[in-house]
Amino acid sequence: MTRFKQLLFITAILALVIGCKQANVASPEKSVSLRSAYEDAFYIGTALNRFQIDEKDSTMAAIVGREFSSITAENTMKSMLIHPTKDSFNYEYPDKFVALGEKYNMFIHGHTLVWHSQLSPWIRNITDSTEMAETLKSHIQTIVGRYKGRVNSWDVVNEALNEDGTLRKSVFLNTMGEEYLTLAFKWASEVDPKADLYYNDYNMTNVEKRTGAIKMVKHIKDQGIKVDGIGMQGHWHLNRPSLEEIEQSILDYAAIGVKVSITELDISVLPNPQDLVGAEISQNFKNSEALNPYTKGLPDSIQVQLANRYKDIFKIFLKHKDKISRVTFWGVSDGQSWLNGFPVRGRTNYPLLFDRNLKPKAAYDSIIALKQRFDKKLAN
Repeated sequence: MTRFKQLLFITAILALVIGCKQANVASPEKSVSLRSAYEDAFYIGTALNRFQIDEKDSTMAAIVGREFSSITAENTMKSMLIHPTKDSFNYEYPDKFVALGEKYNMFIHGHTLVWHSQLSPWIRNITDSTEMAETLKSHIQTIVGRYKGRVNSWDVVNEALNEDGTLRKSVFLNTMGEEYLTLAFKWASEVDPKADLYYNDYNMTNVEKRTGAIKMVKHIKDQGIKVDGIGMQGHWHLNRPSLEEIEQSILDYAAIGVKVSITELDISVLPNPQDLVGAEISQNFKNSEALNPYTKGLPDSIQVQLANRYKDIFKIFLKHKDKISRVTFWGVSDGQSWLNGFPVRGRTNYPLLFDRNLKPKAAYDSIIALKQRFDKKLAN
């Protein structure tokens, strides 16, 4: 080998080594995680289904343990699963869920104690006010009591409001009246006074619904009953709600003296039927090519829009991190997301930070880089 070729060979090797080192430094997967990046801001959470609770996929399990500091049970604590009949409770997966959170030293959030949907049929059929009150009290206190000191916070009441801010005419309102809201928080706080208690709902950036939520929570608090926070479900889109609406909502909720959690966060990249209302899961519309345009993959231009949307939203979260306790994504990867079936069954959506192959997307990189710039600015 000539001296010139030797120099070329050595130069190529050095370039390769330096490039690998730089790649390792730049790789969020190896050098930083969501959990570590945001540990001084707020909890970063995800919702888990049964498959993930069982940790059947080692790659998925590693992502959950590494990337998130908080978990929420996507379905297993809803009444139809945890309390299927009057005299039986099914604790198999709730117990596994709590144990998983403890294994990874996570903040554990219970979802949900009182909800009109996915409700056990035997509860839905109760028509007597006294019987409903006794049932609801027993349901809440039995479940909260089982996980006292282990579940850190609860969605006590979920989706009790209409879009205009009035109370939804659920079976609870019909049988017990408005008092069911106050009593639900009272019963939960009596069993575990240290757990944070939340009201959780979607479309919480809408002015009328926001006004109704504030009125409801203030009414409960005025009676001396503990409400620690409001959960703003983040089932949002590429262009709505506006950043101004998101920020103003955080400010308005914090102004009544409660914590704000961003719950169920996912950003749909697909068009929706014009007559869709909120995130009421009973809605379903016919599939079509116009409503399902990305079956073969997400175009780069939309990937960029999604990354920028997440970045802009997280800028607001960081700006108001003193008011925000937790940001929870509604799922780990695109393939798992409920948005593949809502409000149109069989669609291919891309709303989360990890793709169907469990690889981090540009959206993931965008919010990691945002936090690193935020920290650097503070340090200077």
